Amino acid sequence: MSFLNGLTILLIYQLVGEVTVLYLELAVPGPVMGMILLFVTLLIRHKTPESLDTAASTLLSHLSLLFIPAGVGMMVHFERIGNEWLPISIAIILSAVITFVATALIMLGCNRLLGKSGGHDAH
Repeated sequence: MSFLNGLTILLIYQLVGEVTVLYLELAVPGPVMGMILLFVTLLIRHKTPESLDTAASTLLSHLSLLFIPAGVGMMVHFERIGNEWLPISIAIILSAVITFVATALIMLGCNRLLGKSGGHDAH
């Protein structure tokens, strides 16, 4: 029952995110808004409910299965992907590089903010 309760919480936050984006006309996907709202709620509560932890852990352990429908959907557009492989490849590579750089900069900023230096423990 714990898994079902946690899954229900996740789906409710996704629904709230979808409704929020719809009514506020935001340029953010509904599930992303739902995750942000869930994150804020968890920060305020300072504790993750056990049922939510169980559901999230179970979903994460089977995450690779959730990509199968997207992979099958790509086969429907296989010819188009073949025709537009160069822009798709450039977009994938650039987005990966931008993500790596942004992650590194955020990590450096967090380290400075928290007073840590180069991964060495300051005693």
